[in-house]
Amino acid sequence: MAQQLSFDLPAKPALGREDFFVAPSNAMAVALLDPQFIWPSGKLVLTGPKGAGKTHLAHVWASQTGARIIPAPQLSEQAVPELAQGPVAVEDVPQIAEDPTRQNALFHLHNLVLAQGHALVMTGRGAPNLWGLTLPDLQSRVQAATHAELQPPDDQLLAVVLAKLFNDRQITPKPDVIPYLVAHMDRSFAAAAQIVQRLDLLSLAEKRSLTRPLAVRALTEVREEAAENDASASC
Repeated sequence: MAQQLSFDLPAKPALGREDFFVAPSNAMAVALLDPQFIWPSGKLVLTGPKGAGKTHLAHVWASQTGARIIPAPQLSEQAVPELAQGPVAVEDVPQIAEDPTRQNALFHLHNLVLAQGHALVMTGRGAPNLWGLTLPDLQSRVQAATHAELQPPDDQLLAVVLAKLFNDRQITPKPDVIPYLVAHMDRSFAAAAQIVQRLDLLSLAEKRSLTRPLAVRALTEVREEAAENDASASC
């Protein structure tokens, strides 16, 4: 029998404000990113674990303010004057912690954006003082920004995140799948994304509906892979 081919098509995430669920773990960040809120420093640092919604909120803010969004590793000195003509969101700033050229570009972008009266958002994982930026003037300016932190999800938010991830992939699980996952999975957004991807692949490969038994299997496979990776890393 020929093996069933599956195609891991990229999900199309919905990034509108109506697609972002407000919960106690993210309510403060949502409030601070309201365009009517004026940050005392003119800049805001948005932090949280992988998949917590940093990119989603940055896109919501950008759509409401006309801001440009750029990943920190793509910054260049040449692009600074054009970017600084309006509000800007710079994503994943910790990724340039060992890149003096990108840090210098962000430093100049920071100064020019604020000098021209526009707002600046910077995102990253972990507290700003732990980003490890090697340009002292940039690190001090980052730490002087208003700080909004996205917390790990509670049960309600985790269920909504799972539902959104399934919807992004245009797949519909059986009604008992999400409650089962919420009760048994690791409590992180990254784990939610990994499990939904695994379920999608299994469902496509085997032409099966997204049922609870398939969810049990997906969780088992994800945990076994994690254990193997941990074992390899410790060798």
